[in-house]
Amino acid sequence: MLLVLAVACYVANEKDSKQEEKSTDPKDPKPSYRAAYHLNSPDKWKNDPQKPIYMDGKFHYYYLYNKDYPDGNGTEWRHVTSTDLVHWKDEGIAIPKYTNKNGDPWTGSVVIDENNTAGFGKGALVAIVTQPSADGGKQEQYLWYSQDRGKSFTSYSEKPVMSNPGQKDFRDPKIIWDKQSNRWITLMAEGAKIGFYESSNLKDWTYIGQFETHNIGIVECPDLFPIQANDGTTKWVLGASANGKAYGKPNTYAYWIGNFDGNQFTADKSEPQWLDYGFDWYGAVTFDNGKSSDKRYALAWMNNWDYANNTPTLKENFNGTDSIVREITLQKQSNNEYSLLSQPVQTLNNIVQTTETFNDIKVDSTKTLKAEGDSYVMEADISWSDLANVGVRLRESDDKTRHIDVGVKADEGYTYVNRGNTGQPDESRRLLESKAPFDNAKKNVHLKIFVDKTTIEVFVDDGKVVYSNEVFPELNDKGISLFTEGGTAHFNNVTIKHLQTKGK
Repeated sequence: MLLVLAVACYVANEKDSKQEEKSTDPKDPKPSYRAAYHLNSPDKWKNDPQKPIYMDGKFHYYYLYNKDYPDGNGTEWRHVTSTDLVHWKDEGIAIPKYTNKNGDPWTGSVVIDENNTAGFGKGALVAIVTQPSADGGKQEQYLWYSQDRGKSFTSYSEKPVMSNPGQKDFRDPKIIWDKQSNRWITLMAEGAKIGFYESSNLKDWTYIGQFETHNIGIVECPDLFPIQANDGTTKWVLGASANGKAYGKPNTYAYWIGNFDGNQFTADKSEPQWLDYGFDWYGAVTFDNGKSSDKRYALAWMNNWDYANNTPTLKENFNGTDSIVREITLQKQSNNEYSLLSQPVQTLNNIVQTTETFNDIKVDSTKTLKAEGDSYVMEADISWSDLANVGVRLRESDDKTRHIDVGVKADEGYTYVNRGNTGQPDESRRLLESKAPFDNAKKNVHLKIFVDKTTIEVFVDDGKVVYSNEVFPELNDKGISLFTEGGTAHFNNVTIKHLQTKGK
């Protein structure tokens, strides 16, 4: 992986300028779509994350990987580890494909069996994995176990531990340990519903209930966890990757706040909320480190099945990028409802290479910053009294014709990310602008925007609204401009921090 182009530091307001440090890093001699600070597949293909576990001082994370892409099918579980959720060490293949008659391993989840409930030893790792059975490709659940701290897994049996009950969709098991009932619970994606199953030993499973969803398509990769809100209340969150496009909703991670009694989940509201409003935050998982009841982490695959194979990174022999890891918390809102908030994991601050700071900038129309980059985090406080549209243009070409727009349509009441004027993967051009409601009585916004070679992730205000989008700008498009339409805005506390993980 290659070094990011570190630009010299400039100031936007000569009268009140701040002198910043300058970088001596050389120009990147071989421009690349390889991410500067996101996890990429080392080659070929990656997609769904499996929920990471925390063990021996590290996060152990498995993802679906296809070494034969694009010419051959089948996924297997590739293993990476991290101590900070930013730097990842490749540990190789943990569950290989096509090693038994059950087919290739798909999405599932792994747990640490601290009490040896399954009989493979205290602290053994147990994974329940969807595999398409040999007799017609039925989706069934198989058990794999590891006795070497997750480096390799052994197939327990060629017979499923959860047989298909006669459904087309029966996949993506998510295992949790329920402290209330002292037993294992697994969630299953079953078309438009989520099934609940119980077990005392991870081998024998019994159906206990289901949760019906509506108007969000087929759900995948279900999720369930308790979390303490900012008011001290503990609530349960049920989540799933879902497709609400037909109803003007996202195609990312839908979630419901409610309660789980050990058998059934009861939602406070039937309508889900969304953890991301972009086009490319799918197969998401949440996880913890066992130390905090009021915070979790989340990450997702940054792609979309509508155009999953349409990527110029194939010229560099890879297709697959993860989002940055977020910290998620639960907050009681002014209407007494609860919502999840997202913020980038704080350890991203440790990979800042150079910083550019700008004083108050008054913008009426456009203002091009004397700064550029392709892997950074930009923050700004924007305020206005009366205007139609305000925001920033990123990865801008020298002639200003190509750019990604992030902003607020103040007159219409929504925030947005628009990738229609740069390279992007949707050939139909239907998925160009992602947006979310914004109170147009508000006259200010805080934006935190993470830009990398092929991604843009935007955190609006407190993080109730986040956008994650895949983009493919021309590699030399690195400009940054501020803009308004129909009025004037003030951009305060503008910083651009160039990011780069070591060794890339």
